[in-house]
Amino acid sequence: MAQPSETGAVQSFIRGLDVLRTFSPERQRQTLAEVATASGLARATARRFLHTLVSIGYAGTDGREFWLTPRVLELGFSYLSSQPLTSLAQPRLEELSRSVHESSSMSVLDGPDIVYVCRVPVRRIMHVDITLGTRFPAYATSMGRVLLASLSPAELADYFERTDLRKIAPEGTASETEIRSRLDKVREQGWCIVDQELEPGLRSVAAPVRKVDGTVVAAINISTQTAVHDTAELHSQFLPAVIRTADQISTDLALTLP
Repeated sequence: MAQPSETGAVQSFIRGLDVLRTFSPERQRQTLAEVATASGLARATARRFLHTLVSIGYAGTDGREFWLTPRVLELGFSYLSSQPLTSLAQPRLEELSRSVHESSSMSVLDGPDIVYVCRVPVRRIMHVDITLGTRFPAYATSMGRVLLASLSPAELADYFERTDLRKIAPEGTASETEIRSRLDKVREQGWCIVDQELEPGLRSVAAPVRKVDGTVVAAINISTQTAVHDTAELHSQFLPAVIRTADQISTDLALTLP
């Protein structure tokens, strides 16, 4: 049996989570061998974890392949239901999307990525389907840059030290110097527009959501396609709406939390 490490972490539990994370939209059904390879575990170890997941209802199997069941959603939605911010933001984002006829979202920073915690889709804007829990590298997104710009110098240095920067789209950058320069601009102006740096044809504008003490806790955005709106329209139409909605959510949060 795995023993707790000096930090109190139980390694067997960590490996079980590794098995869960091998499943994805591209790997919805996997054989034991595929799970073992993806998780880096021995086949016998992967088998024990898979059958444990099956026994508690988090996975299903036909004897050859394994897949996750809807019960896994309990793990993610326990987080969402425990956060007053998500319930406050959802109606505001719905109102925002109705006013501009475009998709809106809210995300938080988790390690090197942003994670979507609220979403109001109007049309599919990317080749990847964005849902709750979707992750993107923070440095390449408008919401991510808003969140990164709020970090302390030490936190930002740590972020760059543990993040593998790569150019995701032709208009993007993998230069830490260039990204830092763009974060300085975001910090100065209080909002961010990213134009085709995450995916060609995709533009977005984001603003921060703050606690009453000014701490940035999340970011919201509007995303659109280059064929639908140009950058001038992002500045004139979308930016004021995003800032207004972010301020409304911040006020709601201040009135809710002590």
